[in-house]
Amino acid sequence: MQSSPDGSASIRYVRKLSGDGPRSLTSALHERLRADILAARLLPAQKLHIAGLAKQFSVSLAAVREALSRLVADGLVQASDQRGFRVSPVSLADLADVTQTRIDIEGLALRRSIERGDDAWLESVKSTWSALKAVPYHYPDDPTVHYEEWVIRHRIFHRALVNACGSPWLLGFRDVLHEQSERYRRLSIRREPGVKPRDVEAEHEAIVAAVMKRDADAAVRALSKHFGITKEFVELAASRIAEVSRTT
Repeated sequence: MQSSPDGSASIRYVRKLSGDGPRSLTSALHERLRADILAARLLPAQKLHIAGLAKQFSVSLAAVREALSRLVADGLVQASDQRGFRVSPVSLADLADVTQTRIDIEGLALRRSIERGDDAWLESVKSTWSALKAVPYHYPDDPTVHYEEWVIRHRIFHRALVNACGSPWLLGFRDVLHEQSERYRRLSIRREPGVKPRDVEAEHEAIVAAVMKRDADAAVRALSKHFGITKEFVELAASRIAEVSRTT
């Protein structure tokens, strides 16, 4: 949801979710800011002014501080005694680290899910993949913007792939890495001129086909390739990402 110039839409959004209770209001604000960071509406390294956010959302300074502190714990915001809060920056080194760690963690979770998952789990993989294919990757009139429903279903699909791993700790680490990766993917959707578009659906299909055969090695290879292609596309957008970081 985009904010209106005077912030009124944002205020209604937060208050509708929270019921105006202090704790629920903070949680709603946390979710809104988190969504704005992941969607790159709040850009990497952008300063987050407590007073400005409190005015924009018509909440207390304490509610903003608590919401930002939660985002620090999520790794999406950085805090400094001298410089206050800012959106966590991005870099190619961080991208490489996030991608490889995600391959390691999510690959392990996928392997365990294939070993332990029952028929109901396989059905959930098929159904979430079908739901994902049913919506477009980006808005038809603007290929530089993700179709929001696709983003939601994409998250659900990837989570379904690993849901049978049997380890809440593994899933928790996986979820943190997914969010960090999501920021980079959103920043890189604008393709550089002359770059051939990727076939995301075919990448997903390769993962699902291996899962249905319970071929853990093939599934992990397909998943790793999928994440690696995302990394390559982000690297192609490196100059734009660097420019974003310099101007915020």
